[in-house]
Amino acid sequence: MSNNKVWLVIEKNVYSENSQSFTVIKNHKNIDEAMKYKLCLEKLNDRKNQSYFLASDVDTVLENVAKSHNKSVENGSYYENHPEVEKPL
Repeated sequence: MSNNKVWLVIEKNVYSENSQSFTVIKNHKNIDEAMKYKLCLEKLNDRKNQSYFLASDVDTVLENVAKSHNKSVENGSYYENHPEVEKPL
C-alpha cells in the first residue's frame, strides 16, 4: 500500500445551470477522516446550491472498494444485503 493515498473533500457550488465551481476544502490520508469531515460540512451547510463529495485517484478508490467488499464477504454482511447471492458452504 502506497503512502501517497489522499482523499479530497470537494465543495461544489452551483450558481446557474451552466456555472458551477469546485474547491478542494480539505485532504486526508484516511477515508474515514475525510468522510467525517464531509459529514460535518454537510450538517453545517444551509445553502441549497452547495454540496460536498469525496474524490481520490482511481487506484485508491478501487483499492478501498475491493477492501470493503472483501471485508463484507468475510463477515457475512454482503450475503445479508444481497440475498440473491448464495453464500458458499
